[in-house]
Amino acid sequence: MQTLLETADIDHLRTALTRAGFTASGIADRLGPQAAADAGRSDFRAALRITGSGDPLDTLIRLFICGQTEPESAVAAALAPLSPAAARTAGLLVLGDGGLAAGVDLEPYGDWWVLSDLPAQPGRQLAADHVLGVGGASTTLAGATVRTPVGTALDLGTGCGVQALHLSTHARAVTGTDLSPRALRFAATTAALNGMSWELLQGDMLAPVADRRFDLVVSNPPFVVGPGLATHVYRDSGRAGDGVCAELAGAAPTLLNEGGTLQFLANWVHVKGEDWEDRVAGWFAGTGMDLWAIQREVSDPLDYVRLWLADASEKHDAQRAAQWLDWFAAHGVEAIGFGLVTARNGGKADPSVVCEDLRQQVQAPLGDRVAEWFARRDWLDARDRDQLLSARYRRVDGLQLRQEATMSDDGWIVDRQLLAMPEGLRWVEEIDPLILALVSGTDGTLPLHDQISLLATAHEAPVEDLATALLPVLDHLVERGLLLPT
Repeated sequence: MQTLLETADIDHLRTALTRAGFTASGIADRLGPQAAADAGRSDFRAALRITGSGDPLDTLIRLFICGQTEPESAVAAALAPLSPAAARTAGLLVLGDGGLAAGVDLEPYGDWWVLSDLPAQPGRQLAADHVLGVGGASTTLAGATVRTPVGTALDLGTGCGVQALHLSTHARAVTGTDLSPRALRFAATTAALNGMSWELLQGDMLAPVADRRFDLVVSNPPFVVGPGLATHVYRDSGRAGDGVCAELAGAAPTLLNEGGTLQFLANWVHVKGEDWEDRVAGWFAGTGMDLWAIQREVSDPLDYVRLWLADASEKHDAQRAAQWLDWFAAHGVEAIGFGLVTARNGGKADPSVVCEDLRQQVQAPLGDRVAEWFARRDWLDARDRDQLLSARYRRVDGLQLRQEATMSDDGWIVDRQLLAMPEGLRWVEEIDPLILALVSGTDGTLPLHDQISLLATAHEAPVEDLATALLPVLDHLVERGLLLPT
């Protein structure tokens, strides 16, 4: 795949950036915590005051972080041995008023550099083939990805290559695909600048990798829900509704090796009279995939349309907004959910399918929490009733009991009791006194059937009936990580 710069010029650019210390840590050290934080919110006042020395790092910060036009002599010194002429030919630089300005976004990202189109400017609509840089969605997916070492990994809809960078840390071979040739040129340049080599293929969704399987597939697809118009390739798939996510889910059996995992960000519609959980689970019906889909946000249609029109600097397009909202109304869409979908080709005759809200703050990185969830689910699915009853369990470290009570004439009356995880997935579960007694006794010393026998005696209940009632509760508490098998 062709890069923006010739190979020798990419080497020259890497040399210049490294020599100047134009890295995430180098910039943070130069600006200090407050100015760096302000710059991350597009307030460059402090950064501009600090970076007036004219040395290469200051010049690069002003050029690529603060969006300033800098004197050509200073830019030439900062980018040497890359010539300004070569940088201009590649589109890396453009002529500005009295000097040179950035023509692309060149962003230090961790230990890497990422190239993409410049972010949206007020009053200027994004081009149809605009290539996004590092953003909220890309960092969300990166943080949610399971980082187990794998042989082959696919970044479906790679854009500028953010996910492929992360995949390169734990996959022997990385493939990236995108509909946009422009995006692939940015991805190829990102790979080369960071000394990496990826297979990059052009085409729509799964077409470039038909008949191929991978150990891990990640995707930040153009998931925006709407009437199916494709005006911006980074957000619009051309499929109506949430069809692009359903399409990706349905392809999982032919896309994954045995034991392989698919993780993607998704939007789904909340349709009147339909549970969103049933909708998302339905995407995977008949695939045999283990599934954990977690809903992180919910937007109403008006807010959703305003968000995405503003994202592409189209917020004043009243006709487009009306068309979008009319489509939602005609199809009974009451809200739009956003979340993470993780599916795994676990080879189970009866796969686990769980769709649930997870809107609370979760201990980072989410990818570790996803891996732990599937490990617990595997442990549960591999055991029959007798094995679950004979196992020993313990409470997760730091588990808290919270009570809500109302004062009455007779004192405090407990209304609700809640178990809370202060770390990990941070679930809060309402429980009754029987479940509290069960959890209180799970210190890893007694098998579950002995605990249930004690509870049965205390409550004068048949042991078998109590075991039948408590096993689904145990399954739920272990799945969520409040109780752990010893």
